[in-house]
Amino acid sequence: MTVLALLERGAATLATCESLTGGLLGATLTSVPGASTVFRGGLITYATDLKHTLARVDPGELARDGAVAPSTALAMAAGARETCAADWGVAVTGVAGPDPQEDHPAGTVYVAVADRVGAAVEQYRFDGDRHAIRTQTVEAALRQLVEAWRSH
Repeated sequence: MTVLALLERGAATLATCESLTGGLLGATLTSVPGASTVFRGGLITYATDLKHTLARVDPGELARDGAVAPSTALAMAAGARETCAADWGVAVTGVAGPDPQEDHPAGTVYVAVADRVGAAVEQYRFDGDRHAIRTQTVEAALRQLVEAWRSH
């Protein structure tokens, strides 16, 4: 069962906050007919300052931890959920490459999922070019959201 079907069955809604994927997660979700029944929308916070202004990530936290950090991913997921008035938020931040960012090598990715009760984040290390890393990130985000839903 797809994540959208699970959410629809539970009458729950979803919002996304994306950095390195630049909208690929939202595009993947909305490529499914009927996605509008659960997908509220998404934030593309490719620039670090937008993580604060759009996703409500604390600027002090961003300065301390950086854009590629578990704390940032958690705040992005919660921020997307709140900003878009959704039951669930999923966020991705990381380095698609080829160059490192903030001393993180290409392929370093954090995926966070948040609901009204709490949030969880996972770190990944993906291999490949930009396209492969971005695709693997979307797959991981969808998988992590399904796992969070099922354990909820």
